[in-house]
Amino acid sequence: MEKQADQEPSCDEMESLSISSPAEGGASSSSPAVTQMSPEERFRIVRSVGEECIQEDELLNLLTNKPLPICYDGFEPSGRMHIAQGVMKTINVNKMTSAGCKVKIWIADWFAQLNNKMGGDLKKIQTVGRYLIEIWKAVGMDLTDNKVEFLWSSEEINSRAHEYWPLVMDIALRNKLPRIIRCSTIMGRSEQDELTAAQILYPCMQCADIFFLKADICQLGMDQRKVNVLAREYCDDIKRKNKPIILSHHMLPGLQQGQEKMSKSDPSSSIFMEDDEAEVNVKIRKAYCPPQIVEGNPCLEYIKYMILPWFDEFKVERSADHGGDKTFKSFDELVVDYESGDLHPGDLKPALSKSLNKILQPVRDHFIKDANAKDLLKRVKGYRVTR
Repeated sequence: MEKQADQEPSCDEMESLSISSPAEGGASSSSPAVTQMSPEERFRIVRSVGEECIQEDELLNLLTNKPLPICYDGFEPSGRMHIAQGVMKTINVNKMTSAGCKVKIWIADWFAQLNNKMGGDLKKIQTVGRYLIEIWKAVGMDLTDNKVEFLWSSEEINSRAHEYWPLVMDIALRNKLPRIIRCSTIMGRSEQDELTAAQILYPCMQCADIFFLKADICQLGMDQRKVNVLAREYCDDIKRKNKPIILSHHMLPGLQQGQEKMSKSDPSSSIFMEDDEAEVNVKIRKAYCPPQIVEGNPCLEYIKYMILPWFDEFKVERSADHGGDKTFKSFDELVVDYESGDLHPGDLKPALSKSLNKILQPVRDHFIKDANAKDLLKRVKGYRVTR
């Protein structure tokens, strides 16, 4: 078909809120504590969320000039929630909002359907999405003052289809197929997998989400890095000055040796947010935790990325014969004792289990006492997880 000039999104239409523009919701949306922060302090908090930041100077400039930056995070509702998605995401979101960011969480129900999650059953996918929101509410994500907004992809895209689909088409037109296939890892696929046509469309849509949501910061895991870089490359293509800043968080490993990340489809790799106390204890007891070895040790990573940020300390209770009780205030301090052998896995693991159970108890209570949450969990547990 002949291409009409007015079908291509203009550069002005593509621009996010510029850093000199009034913030979404108005500058008054920032809390007094945030307005008293220096740009450098806001930068320190936001930057601590990411294992990698592209680019740091752009992030500092954004936080210096825009009172309420928009941070985008998204997820496929694809099964029960593990602690990496539940606890670590809550820590990161609360850091972002404490530094004056507005966080838009994209509930990617259509994307889960494209990726054949829950067998492609949209009603099941949306049930899982509602269950996930209940967990974040229960575990302590700060949802006050409209700091966090949950947006369903199906609803938002349908309501603004005239904005969304021309953008997806333009991204698709400007990229060759091999470049899109390289992004297949964002779906948990590899470049060697036989992809469906839907899974080719998926990266173009996820790239479009960033601009559709007017995101200043893409705050997703390192496994989503390729599509976020695609979004920055697209800015070069359309001569857009303000590129989305990529803030990629660390991926927590699975419980067993060699598991690069927790997986919903492999229960042996994960602690789920509503696991009971005994289940957590058993899973941590069986977890890979070699004495005096820090590298590749999942138990130490859970302490570094969840326990210490949550409690600002890690308490180990042990007999006097084993050195007595000790409270670690930093990960470096913990590493010294662990590498020397002064802290043994036999003492570390019970302390880790106790800390995790303390974090998870409000979630368990919520899913016992709240009838809606209890029903959602029952249904989600009954679903078969599909890859």
